[in-house]
Amino acid sequence: MPPHPKRKHSQGRRDRRRAHDALEAANLVACSNCGTMILPHVVCPNCGHYQGREVIEIKKKDKKKS
Repeated sequence: MPPHPKRKHSQGRRDRRRAHDALEAANLVACSNCGTMILPHVVCPNCGHYQGREVIEIKKKDKKKS
């Protein structure tokens, strides 16, 4: 059988080990064309612009009356 610890680790020791496990908020920037919040260095999914020029043509969906 594998060895087992003789004593329980303290809460402080446990928490110090977990000090780097916290989630971080995503770093968002505003799109220079439409102002939508996007990840940096990524083509805007809303308007298709990247670094001030259109890279992807985004088709607009027409709302049809039912």
